[in-house]
Amino acid sequence: MRLLERMRKEWFMIGIVLAIAGAKLEPSVGVNGGPLKPEITVSYIAVATIFFNSGLSLKTEELTSALVHIKLHLFIQIFTLAFFPATIWLFLQLLSITPINEWLLKGLQTVGCMPPPVSSAVILTKAVGGNEAAAIFNSAFGSFLATENCCQKQTWKHEKPKHSFWHVRGMQKVYAKWPANAEGAIRPKRKASKSSLGIIITPLLLLLFLGSSSSVPFTSIFSQLFMTVVVPLIIGQIVRRYIKDWLERKKPPFGAISSSVLLMIIYTTFCDTFSNPNIDLDKFSLILILFIIFSIQLSFMVLTFLFSTRNNSGFTPADTVAIIFCSTHKSLTLGIPMLKIVFAGHEHLSLISVPLLIYHPVQILLGSVLVPTIKSWMVSRQKGVKLTRPTV
Repeated sequence: MRLLERMRKEWFMIGIVLAIAGAKLEPSVGVNGGPLKPEITVSYIAVATIFFNSGLSLKTEELTSALVHIKLHLFIQIFTLAFFPATIWLFLQLLSITPINEWLLKGLQTVGCMPPPVSSAVILTKAVGGNEAAAIFNSAFGSFLATENCCQKQTWKHEKPKHSFWHVRGMQKVYAKWPANAEGAIRPKRKASKSSLGIIITPLLLLLFLGSSSSVPFTSIFSQLFMTVVVPLIIGQIVRRYIKDWLERKKPPFGAISSSVLLMIIYTTFCDTFSNPNIDLDKFSLILILFIIFSIQLSFMVLTFLFSTRNNSGFTPADTVAIIFCSTHKSLTLGIPMLKIVFAGHEHLSLISVPLLIYHPVQILLGSVLVPTIKSWMVSRQKGVKLTRPTV
């Protein structure tokens, strides 16, 4: 009986293990185009379910208060889109002298340039009981910020390769030792219009750190983000207004619903990872990249925790939970399309994509494992705050 009770209590962790094992045994089931059709069931239905669930369970006054928490939003966005990529770039200057595959290292830099995700950070924040409204706002805002105004047109001229290394003209500033006009050189032939300057955040970061310069047509991704995040959230809030009393009385298991959806996301994510033939590269580089990604993720989580819990930081324990997850998570949904467009036709695209494919499941797994610990800390801190409040 105790074993069954324990299993019932830890059903989510057991589900994670089973999801990964199932993906390893038969990855073809959960890949794009497979029987589960994750390009529809996950990219649209699962994400929309998450945000409808959040809109249904979130009190409107909490979301309104989150919108005016400027300090919290600035902290998350600056850490995610400035501190994170800059720190990775500095770290990679040290790793460049190691025998690790150079394209995996470039892929690690692209991870740092990516926007926050629109689902995992919200689910994990909700599972802990943190500031869900802030997590929703920053996940959606960060993704819109990274893709907004990136749909202007640009004409590209693919020049004939003259050397053995791939090169982009803008990369000369960062990797000056690389020869000009190298293999696969891509040079923009800009139209004389102001619209060609519409490059924001993530494409700009790729230009700054990797030399990849392009205006990315994100109209379809932007519309998908609107339809799967904003619309379900608004519908959930509208429905809540009409059944608020019923929700307060019945208290549906919103957390369990979101966790179940997360298991599906984990399963399909690992199906993509295990089914990718390009994952099969030299084991030394792959193991080191896996260790580095795990270390980066954990280190940044600790760093955001220390920053947000300083004296006079102005953040509550619930705010800290949202900061930890939103500041350190990166979007696979937006990231892979960006890489496929920016590095279209490049022979090492698959290797550049590997770190992001690894980072995504690692952030979900590590976050899921740490949920009980973070929740215990938050509850104890909140109790401590209540006990120290002066009685009237």
